[in-house]
Amino acid sequence: MIASLTGILKSKSPTEILIDVNGVGYSVTIPLSTYEKLGEVESQVTLLTHLHIREDAMQLFGFASPDERFFFKLLITVNGIGPKIAQGILSGITVADLKQHIAQENISALTAIPGVGRKTAERLIIELRDKIGKIDVTSSGAMTIQGEDGDLRQEALLALTSLGYNRPFAEKALRQVLAETKGEKPSLQDLIKRALRTTSTM
Repeated sequence: MIASLTGILKSKSPTEILIDVNGVGYSVTIPLSTYEKLGEVESQVTLLTHLHIREDAMQLFGFASPDERFFFKLLITVNGIGPKIAQGILSGITVADLKQHIAQENISALTAIPGVGRKTAERLIIELRDKIGKIDVTSSGAMTIQGEDGDLRQEALLALTSLGYNRPFAEKALRQVLAETKGEKPSLQDLIKRALRTTSTM
């Protein structure tokens, strides 16, 4: 089992990175929360990992902190939540907030998370509320990514489609966010987070 990777960051996007570990390139799927903590391309990174094995594929998921990986593993034990949905949940909310909403049985807050309907929210509460005390939640910083609006929009669109949203739906959400933030210079992760919140109300 691959539990962690340390190597050189060769490329990155909000949902996937490539790490060179002694000449071997590993493609690692990540949530937005991990992307925010990455350094620049060609810097050394260490990620905790989870190898998800199915009959037809193996996929490596990476996380910047133990609490992210632990909560990812908890999420995929919930009936109806697979790795992609778990990745999307962690991309739309911090572990600290997710833990709090589950502990407080706040269904309305949980259903505001992209990809989480009422039944899923209820399952999260029922199946995880007694387990979340195991997580020592830490605060996380944010990394600002600067770039042209067009480039940011394309990267954000790629991230949203990678998370399972269809292209027209994602484009509509991004147009709405860009209209609301006209005159601002949102970072890539901020643009994606706002779009995720927008999709949950569309």
